[in-house]
Amino acid sequence: MKKAVIPLLVLYRITLLFCLSAFMNPANAADATVVKNQAQIVYGYIAAFNARDINAMLEMVTDDVQWLSIDGDKITVEAKSKEVLRSSMVEYFKSCVSCRSRLAHTFSTNSRVSALEVASFETSTGVQEQGSVSLYEFSNGLIKRVYYFPAEK
Repeated sequence: MKKAVIPLLVLYRITLLFCLSAFMNPANAADATVVKNQAQIVYGYIAAFNARDINAMLEMVTDDVQWLSIDGDKITVEAKSKEVLRSSMVEYFKSCVSCRSRLAHTFSTNSRVSALEVASFETSTGVQEQGSVSLYEFSNGLIKRVYYFPAEK
């Protein structure tokens, strides 16, 4: 008896069509809109940060927002509410007047946006840059929690 062999290219096309059909599903279209909107919020949040517009930043977060710094096995809660985030941003902007950030890369899921953020700041030797990974978690269209990892060495 002869064995049936499916050429690799045919198998690839079938798999591709199956995956594409999953994206054409109306439920997935709604998910794609949510994912896109959340990514836009993160970009807007960074733009507000760069403009030093704390009020605009706070419009994009929940009342009980949490900002968590993660360094190895240590997690530090930097902010646990909108008002604490406001206070910490006021102090941060006072301490680093040249600090700016840009998103070098983002990746989104239905409830999270991960980013490679590149911070820049002026020193006596010129402008310095460092990259960090962040993860923005969403709830009802607002940033609920931010996990921030230390700068790469």
